[in-house]
Amino acid sequence: MKTPAFSLFLVFTDSINICKMFDPKSIAWIVPSLCLISLLISLEVDGSPAPLILLESAVAKGAVCLDGSPPAYHFSPGSGSGVNSWLVFMEGGGWCRNVTECVELTGNSGGSSKFMKELSFSGILGDNQKTNPDFYNWNRIMIRYCDGSSFTGDVEAVDPATNLHYRGGRVWHAMIDDLLAKGMNKAENVDRTCEGGLASILHCDDFRSLLPSSVNVKCFSDAGYFIDAKDISGADSVKSLYTDVVNLHESAKFLPSSCNWRQGPSWCFFPQNVVPTMSTPLFILNSAYDSWQIMNILVPSSADPGQAWAECKLDIKKCSSSQLQTLQGYRSQFLRALPTSTSTGVFIISCYAHCQSGGPPTWQDVDSPMIENTTIAKAVGDWYNDRSAVRKIDCEYPCNSSCPNINNE
Repeated sequence: MKTPAFSLFLVFTDSINICKMFDPKSIAWIVPSLCLISLLISLEVDGSPAPLILLESAVAKGAVCLDGSPPAYHFSPGSGSGVNSWLVFMEGGGWCRNVTECVELTGNSGGSSKFMKELSFSGILGDNQKTNPDFYNWNRIMIRYCDGSSFTGDVEAVDPATNLHYRGGRVWHAMIDDLLAKGMNKAENVDRTCEGGLASILHCDDFRSLLPSSVNVKCFSDAGYFIDAKDISGADSVKSLYTDVVNLHESAKFLPSSCNWRQGPSWCFFPQNVVPTMSTPLFILNSAYDSWQIMNILVPSSADPGQAWAECKLDIKKCSSSQLQTLQGYRSQFLRALPTSTSTGVFIISCYAHCQSGGPPTWQDVDSPMIENTTIAKAVGDWYNDRSAVRKIDCEYPCNSSCPNINNE
């Protein structure tokens, strides 16, 4: 009897708050998630129901959310030709860099499964063959994000005053162990994709190592290619953020072993320092004008005390000519930070956006943004199935008329 074919695709899309940004008074980055809210609304409206599964068995391993509640995931079983194919989507939601921020996250699904509910899947997780032709009938899993560290934390001690558990790395392994036991260990092809785009990159090779060598494993990162760049004041705001996150959550042990810590563990939180050492195939979906990066890396509130950039950050059409020139400079820096290997799939669009794979409007629809008449869904499908190499880099803003923020005046 012929061995059944299995597929596995690990997907990460980053969902980070674009409302609460750097606060110069508290020196805090608060990142619950507006992008995530938009994604969940899209999932609820357009997709098929996916019940919430609490992984109670993980609690005994100390693999818990920030508040100590059990981690959770959603599951929609495969069918037909996709019954042995697996797509693991890891939700994002930002980071907490200090106790105050982490406590805030425990009041919502970003830090506690107590607030999580059943969802419906769409976009890359959807079961509509027309809008998701390559993955619609796969086993589709969405791992919920509730640790504030891109699934990297591992602190044994729990402060009784806050009851905070920094256990993201343990959650990651408990979830994968559970999925392997449910049949993913028999897969031939696996796609790992994520709403926590950075997490896809950080955990990709580790994920590959947990599966048989015969399994075809690929990873996809949506909106997770955060670059090491100074803000407009010349400060290293994002580097400071990552250093605080890594130190608070003791993330070092869950960062890629292949990455050389030239400037400390937080160096390996930047994809540009990790991707060149990865061995597992990766697809990078990002905007060259990523709205979260513009708001938080290039122009955090601390670098713009007079709020000269306030309107520009919320609506790129309101940017002045000098501000647009600064954005073009950031785009150039972003492109220089991309990997040069032709084996890495790349789709870098000019839309002012952050997450683009979670719903039909941007994934694949009649009005979806495109590069060279190619939608995001087609580009990812072509790359994953080896139909063609994909390295599409859009022209400078505002050249792409398919971008919603250009068309929708």
